[in-house]
Amino acid sequence: MRTMTLLTLGTAAAALAAAPLMADAHMEGSHAAVHAHHHGDGHVPIYPEDLLAAYYDKLESRIELPVAPAGATLSEDTTITRLAFGSCNHQLRPQDIWGEIAETNPQLFLFIGDNNYGDNGWTGEATLETLREAYRVQANTPELTAFRRQVPMMATWDDHDYGMNDAGGSFAFRSWAETIFETFWGSSDAVKSRPGVYDSAMFGEEGQRTQVIVLDTRYFRSDLARLPYTLERPPLGPYAPSDDWAKTMLGEEQWKWLEQELAKPADFRIIASSVQVITDAHDYENWENLPLEREKLYRMLAAREESGMVLLSGDRHAGGIYTDVPEAAGGEQIWELTSSSLNYAFSSTERNTAREPDPKRVTDFISEENFGLVDIDWNARTFTMSMRGSEGEVRVTRTVSW
Repeated sequence: MRTMTLLTLGTAAAALAAAPLMADAHMEGSHAAVHAHHHGDGHVPIYPEDLLAAYYDKLESRIELPVAPAGATLSEDTTITRLAFGSCNHQLRPQDIWGEIAETNPQLFLFIGDNNYGDNGWTGEATLETLREAYRVQANTPELTAFRRQVPMMATWDDHDYGMNDAGGSFAFRSWAETIFETFWGSSDAVKSRPGVYDSAMFGEEGQRTQVIVLDTRYFRSDLARLPYTLERPPLGPYAPSDDWAKTMLGEEQWKWLEQELAKPADFRIIASSVQVITDAHDYENWENLPLEREKLYRMLAAREESGMVLLSGDRHAGGIYTDVPEAAGGEQIWELTSSSLNYAFSSTERNTAREPDPKRVTDFISEENFGLVDIDWNARTFTMSMRGSEGEVRVTRTVSW
């Protein structure tokens, strides 16, 4: 009998298991939840995580996973007055923007998704070789190395550094992608102990305490409903909102965790979602795809321990400032700053602003390379959202009291 290679075994296992997982796209991520999903006839479905676990254990013992350059750390007693963030960073494109971000002297940088484009060229193999190679390139990027020495970072992922475009909880190789991510970014023991890569941190003393929450909108997310076929491709995305109550964005365990985090005392909260929250102006991936989940988020935010708050997002290769007063949020005005992309611009501000009118966006749709800043004035009890261009110039700004 011929011995199967690791690659062949992994691909075969995934092929055998993909159908059950795809048919149950909103199952929870933990192995306990998977094995608890028994059928009344005694049949127990097999999922990719089950078949591939031993394969990945052996693979990990035979290869060296890439690790990010050593990074600066931030003391928990630091009072946050400036935080930077960004998304959509192609590992093979020029990365001079890291120097521009460093020039603004942020105390913390949030890398909130599409931190590389590791799915480019991927052919479906279980080893996720193109994803691992993208991380290797990042590990050897001089601009990122210099930036990490100076600025502490927190990270979450979006689809391209998760492993497949628009992928969610039905991605067959998500557990291996998680191992690659957590190894590279040196995730905390708390993050490594649970499915998904969501995380939080608290900085500062009482009266000037900032909570930073980075959500995982990939690992647990249900498959999205698609718009009906038309002769012309939908100009602003392929997805339709779904009112299926069983579909999830964050998964049961992450929802419980988020509720607990929002109950902690904090004076200001910064909450990062890789995909946009407030907008209804397009049919690409966003929280509008799952409107019941967005209402749940608004209700949970409204019930938080009293604090100021801003939402951060990316993904769109363009960005701006958004605001809304959702009924589910109890009449609170919510603000969101979308920043994208760091080095992978697709169009121009003029064309994208005209193409995507949006009453909830209070600025132009900035489409050239950019990064975001949040400045906190503790004495005035205000926060300022701004977006800077690739040369550090201010593109949009708005100051809000809380």
